[in-house]
Amino acid sequence: MKIYTKSGDKGTTSLFDNTRVAKDSLRVESYGTIDELNSSLGFAKNFVEEEEVYNIIRSVQRKLFNLAGELATPDWESFPEKITEEDIEFLEQKIDHYLDQMNKKEKSMFIIPGSSKASGALHQARTICRRAERRITTLAGEADISRDLQKYINRLSDLLYTLARYSETELDYVEFKKQ
Repeated sequence: MKIYTKSGDKGTTSLFDNTRVAKDSLRVESYGTIDELNSSLGFAKNFVEEEEVYNIIRSVQRKLFNLAGELATPDWESFPEKITEEDIEFLEQKIDHYLDQMNKKEKSMFIIPGSSKASGALHQARTICRRAERRITTLAGEADISRDLQKYINRLSDLLYTLARYSETELDYVEFKKQ
C-alpha cells in the first residue's frame, strides 16, 4: 500500500466529508495545530515518570483525534465522536487534583519553565495548545464550531500548564520589580 495519493499535489486536501479545501485554510491550520499538539504530547510523555500523568496524556492524545476530526468536519454535528461536556469535566477534575498538590505560592507566580525534561516538554505542548486555541477561535469567527470543543481546548491548555508546573523539579520564580 502506498501512502501517497497525489491528490494534494496542487495544494488542496480533503476534509472528513470529502470536501476539497486549500491546505493553508484556517480549518486545516486549526486541525493541523491539533496534530502538532498531539505529536508534542507524544514526545512529552516519554519524560513523564508518574504512571497516572502518563495515562492522562495518553487519554488526551486519543481525544485530540476526535477534536481534529470534528474540526475537519464543516457540519461538525454529524461527526460521530464529538467532544462532550464529560470530556471537559475530566480535564477539570485532573486540573483540580494536581493544583491541590501545589502550595498557594506555586500556583500564583510566574516561573521560568523547564527545570526537568518532563516539565519542559509539557510547557512546550501547552504553548502549542494555546496556539491551537487561537486558531480555533479565529475559525469560530468564520464557521460554526462546537462550544464544547472550544471549552475543551481552553481547559486542556490549563491542564497542560498544571501538569507542567506539577512536574517542575525546581521552581525558579520570576519576580517583577515594583516602582
